Amino acid sequence: QVQLVESGGGLVQAGGSLRLSCAASGRTFSSSPISWFRQAPGKEREFVAAVHWSGGVTNYADSVKGRSTISRDNAKNTVYLQMNSLKPEVTAVYYCAARNPFSNIYPDPQVYPYWGQGTQVTVSS
Repeated sequence: QVQLVESGGGLVQAGGSLRLSCAASGRTFSSSPISWFRQAPGKEREFVAAVHWSGGVTNYADSVKGRSTISRDNAKNTVYLQMNSLKPEVTAVYYCAARNPFSNIYPDPQVYPYWGQGTQVTVSS
């Protein structure tokens, strides 16, 4: 089982950057695919980015490609999401989520059994 805690959210002006962190505890973290999702008020939770348990494969939503980078440090049990050139429309609560060990990365939140509590990202215009 994996426990996840997000941090790094906050208020930033349009064009700015943030780095979100997802700190994990649990023996299976290093073998678990991790994804970031976000949910804005009144909207469904949507996929942002994912990283394979090996760290060698990543996937991004089209809306963030070229402006975001997901990475992981298994020695620190942490996954990062670097977001640049932020726009007001990305304002949302950002969640990290883990799949069961040795699963593939996948953009559907339904297949992720483990979730953090979320961190708020607000981008002002």
